[in-house]
Amino acid sequence: MNLIINVCKERLHYYEFVKPVESILKQSGIKFITKHYSEVESVEEYNKIIICGTSLKDNEFLKEIEKFSWLKETNKKVLGICAGFQIMGLVYNGKLKKKTEIGFFNEEINILNVKGKVQVYHLHNNYVEFEDFEILSKGDIVQAVKKKNLYGVLFHPEVRNKEIIKNFLKL
Repeated sequence: MNLIINVCKERLHYYEFVKPVESILKQSGIKFITKHYSEVESVEEYNKIIICGTSLKDNEFLKEIEKFSWLKETNKKVLGICAGFQIMGLVYNGKLKKKTEIGFFNEEINILNVKGKVQVYHLHNNYVEFEDFEILSKGDIVQAVKKKNLYGVLFHPEVRNKEIIKNFLKL
């Protein structure tokens, strides 16, 4: 069983940021359960974990970063998408910075067997300056990272790069 973590404050945002990830797993025949981060007590019973993104103005999760401290201890494979990417960085003492990017951009990445200049969809107001993570992108801000069992992307692969999520599930 795999875990999808919803970080959305508003129920309506679930349909835009979590439901598409659920659809990818369903289409791939992958079993999963979705929980809001406030309901996650332990992650050890799950095979893989995906922390989804949320809307531009929804930064509620930033007030409760300590609820994600399990990221430092787990040996489970984790994929952080947008807000999930920011959470990973902050748990590991990265610095949150402001930069709004909305729309399709061409980014140079090399993550989960997706390499080269790839068109990705951005929808964020923040990014993280990472410490102690392998940077898997080129550009003015970090778009993709890895640290042991943790993978993160600032963009939204559920929109244009579903193969990133599918490749993560094959790990």
